[in-house]
Amino acid sequence: MRGGPGQLLAGRYRLTDRPELLRARAVDERTGETVLLRAVELPALLTAGQDPDEPNPGHGDRLVRRVAAVGAAAPSWHPRLLRGVGAFVEGELLWTVEERPAGRTLAELLTAGPLPPYRAAELAADLAGALRALHEAGLAHGNVTAESVLVCEDGAAMLGGLLDGVAQEALAEDLGGPGGRRRYEVRATLAGPVAERWPLDGGPAGDCWALGVLLQRMVTGRSPFPELGVPELVTAVRDGRREPSVVCGPVAPAVERLVQPDPTLRPTAGELREELAALLVGAPEPADGERAAREVELKPDAPLVPLRRRRARPEAAVPETGAGGARSPRIPPALLGPLLVGGVFLLLVLAVVAVVLFAG
Repeated sequence: MRGGPGQLLAGRYRLTDRPELLRARAVDERTGETVLLRAVELPALLTAGQDPDEPNPGHGDRLVRRVAAVGAAAPSWHPRLLRGVGAFVEGELLWTVEERPAGRTLAELLTAGPLPPYRAAELAADLAGALRALHEAGLAHGNVTAESVLVCEDGAAMLGGLLDGVAQEALAEDLGGPGGRRRYEVRATLAGPVAERWPLDGGPAGDCWALGVLLQRMVTGRSPFPELGVPELVTAVRDGRREPSVVCGPVAPAVERLVQPDPTLRPTAGELREELAALLVGAPEPADGERAAREVELKPDAPLVPLRRRRARPEAAVPETGAGGARSPRIPPALLGPLLVGGVFLLLVLAVVAVVLFAG
């Protein structure tokens, strides 16, 4: 996409920076909020059986209505779901629009390395809450990836990418039909070799499988499945060839249950959130690695947030020690000098008094 700051799309979205590949930040001039625009290319959007040289412009409008219908049905009130604003066609691109508060994508955070297991569990609990709301509304997400997760400035995770995923799936279906090789090829081009996008089954169970893969990616910094190419990835997922979840430490049991082949044995998003809540209650302190009792606020629509930590009783306090394990002096160093001078003066006075007494 060409263009830059100041360009207006759909008569409403003013770009605020130079667009990246098929994505751009903008300001919605109707509401004043910052939004993220994502696009899929529509150069070959044709109706079945139509001459390839005669594209059907009405097809793009039908895709827009399909994406908008999902956005309208999504629970936009949920604090852990990024709200999908809408979709539009401009040129040969189908754009989806999503609110964009301040924060960084999980993919950006993972470039610095994997996350501690309990931090990953906190983020996964937020995402499980968002998925539960979607599933209760009768929707599946289908695009649970590190790129779709925004980690806000307060540390909470928000799940986005819903409309973008719907647009990609709709395009793959329209170009390739409800199944078959052609749809697979289109979907492979759009989704790429990202393990979370290739569950063996769709719907809520597929979303939970994807969250399990993402949870392992957060903890280890890599996918449990090979991602050299889509054919190799799909074959590995089908055959169950993956890195063992034991490498995930304390979140390994949750990951193992999420990525198992039988969808009926996977936890639901709500069950996963409860499981992670129980895990986080016993999480060790980040500072010293020691286990500490923590109370966790568990609300239907809020992240898991530690409320307070119990203070150690005074009698249980450990004396401070200096280098080599020696106990630190109880007298502050600044008072040692004056006290020493006072002690010498007192000894002199006592000596004078003794001489007077003996001489008398």
